[in-house]
Amino acid sequence: MQMPIKLASAAIISLSVLFVSCKKTDTNPAPDPTTDLAVHADDQAQFSNENDALTNDINTALEANGSTLSGIAPQNGEVTNGVSGTTGIIANICDASIAIDTLNATKRLVITFNGTNCSGTRTRTGVVIVSMPLGQHFKDAGAAVTVNVQNLKITRVADGKSLTINGSEVITNVSGGLLKDLSSLGKITHTVTSNGITLTFDNGTQRTWQVAKKKEFTYNNGIVITITGMHTDGNVSGICDWGTNRFGNDFVTAISQPLVIRQDCMFRLVSGQVTHQRLIATVVVTFGLDSAGNPTTCPAGVYYFKAVWTGVNGIVKTYILPY
Repeated sequence: MQMPIKLASAAIISLSVLFVSCKKTDTNPAPDPTTDLAVHADDQAQFSNENDALTNDINTALEANGSTLSGIAPQNGEVTNGVSGTTGIIANICDASIAIDTLNATKRLVITFNGTNCSGTRTRTGVVIVSMPLGQHFKDAGAAVTVNVQNLKITRVADGKSLTINGSEVITNVSGGLLKDLSSLGKITHTVTSNGITLTFDNGTQRTWQVAKKKEFTYNNGIVITITGMHTDGNVSGICDWGTNRFGNDFVTAISQPLVIRQDCMFRLVSGQVTHQRLIATVVVTFGLDSAGNPTTCPAGVYYFKAVWTGVNGIVKTYILPY
């Protein structure tokens, strides 16, 4: 009789183990699909910040090459190399070289990126061509330049995350005037628009985004750039970027509190808020924070953003990430 009892005991133990194993599996929480929102928030922040940095560099190059493109007298450092109307200059862009071509009806400023920015936070490689009609100067009200971005790969040094940009956008000097005269002019207004910029994310996914921003330049211990969105779609206004994210989901990003970039903070984004909508959840992203998610000013190191949304089962999710 001992043998059957032992077998029965073994069977009971086996069934107990199986029950415990199944129960443990059943109580594991299902994956939360909204965690993809943190990746999207980081993608949009990286693109937006890098595109703002690029347009700032273009402003620098336009004003540095004054007599040719901006319509002002030649600046210190401007040199003509005597090659069939082509002008060369060393502008204050740490990771780029610049050449100017005025041979044809369209003036072209060619910026070749190949290095690390002044603060050492990113590397860029690629070519950006800025063009305008020969008789136009960027200081004039309503003057517009077309920016053609060719394989501009931007890599964030902190984590190696990269983004490659192709496509074109238009920068319009709505108010007229140059930033070198900002302290006396009081305010200069630009717009940045694009009907389609192709982004290649670090996983190889390609998507097309559109852009519509207004940038107001004022002076307070240096240049202060205040950015708002210009596009409206349905009941959503103040949209700055829209398109399809890396996960194949359509989105719109509206600037809910103006984004502020300050020269006295090394042209970093120091405050502002955006809202990502039309996704599985609405994501509110606040910039200009420390690693604990508290507002900060001009840190020596890294700025952080905080992304907040309501996930599955009504649980509020919060991600704090550097940018």
